[in-house]
Amino acid sequence: MKKKIICLLLGVGLLNPLAKAQKLPAKKEVLEAMTRANNYFMAKWPDTGKPIVTNKTRPSNIWTRGVYYEGLMALYKTDAQKRYYDYAVAWGDAHKWGLNGGVKTRHADNHTCGQTYIDLYLIDKKEERIHDIKASMDSLVKSSKSSDWTWIDALQMAMPVFAKLGVIYKDNAYYEKMYDMYNHSKTIEGGKGLFNPEDGLWWRDKDFVPPYKEPNGQDCYWARGNGWVVAALVKVLEIMPKNAPHRQEYEKMFVTMIKALKPLQREDGLWNVSLHDPNNYGGKEMTGTALFTYGMAWGINHGYLSAKVYKPVITKAWAAMVKDCVHTDGMLGWVQGTGKEPKDGQPLAYDKIPDFEDYGLGCFLLAGSEVIKLK
Repeated sequence: MKKKIICLLLGVGLLNPLAKAQKLPAKKEVLEAMTRANNYFMAKWPDTGKPIVTNKTRPSNIWTRGVYYEGLMALYKTDAQKRYYDYAVAWGDAHKWGLNGGVKTRHADNHTCGQTYIDLYLIDKKEERIHDIKASMDSLVKSSKSSDWTWIDALQMAMPVFAKLGVIYKDNAYYEKMYDMYNHSKTIEGGKGLFNPEDGLWWRDKDFVPPYKEPNGQDCYWARGNGWVVAALVKVLEIMPKNAPHRQEYEKMFVTMIKALKPLQREDGLWNVSLHDPNNYGGKEMTGTALFTYGMAWGINHGYLSAKVYKPVITKAWAAMVKDCVHTDGMLGWVQGTGKEPKDGQPLAYDKIPDFEDYGLGCFLLAGSEVIKLK
């Protein structure tokens, strides 16, 4: 009789520890977590132009801050508070809407800020907001070189800029150059490309292409690096017209990666920094988790993924981030610091402040902006 009762309870979900996790959070709960985390950062950085000081002094328009503002703009689209818009405009004004490295820069990290500059230009079409980022991307379009993106993070930093400009100016040249640079990273960089079709995942750069192996003998797939690729694909697919060149390639890659990532989720809902070696600095990590959650939620919201299959994965991941990573005051824990592989920024902890707090928040806000749309 006791066994029958237990089986019955399991059947209805009362004793299933995942039963509660399968229920999506209320939209107000998602927004509260996003707002709390963002309030913490805005209070800590009231001066948007203040340089970032870690091991050296850097301007605040570098990629880490650019990723934060991507998230802030996603929050603004979710909850249109004027203070968010004003904070973003103040950042652009503080840097005179310029790029780290100037308009001649080819480095994708320096183009990250352009995503927000263009978003703000679309809200208020002041030419100064788009001038420098357009000039820099135009120089890439006119160049015959396509081998600049030697690390996969670059795809997220720059691909959406090309896509946005392609839409604004109705010019396929932006899409074609974006594809050439993407395709170099995918199929040429490091010898035969940084994408491994056998596993559906990307090596971070040429340093991790085989024969490099993780301690358990598996290939090294860094969580956040693959998260950057997912985010790049999401943004490009959302921005580009349905008939834009090479769209089908990005759609196929997006679905391939998401399918590869699903079975790698940890039991607690997060993902390890090393996707195929959970014992190599295994443990909670928020940034990769947030980017995967962002991608999966977007995929459901846009009809690329099955809600039945992926909603439980998303729900589990979001619940874990809010429970295990978001502090009462809004600080985010379990954020891996800057780097390129599992060992960087270790050890991680709930109360450890990473070398940069901005990009982790950007990833979290992007995830929340899609989770809140789920039905």
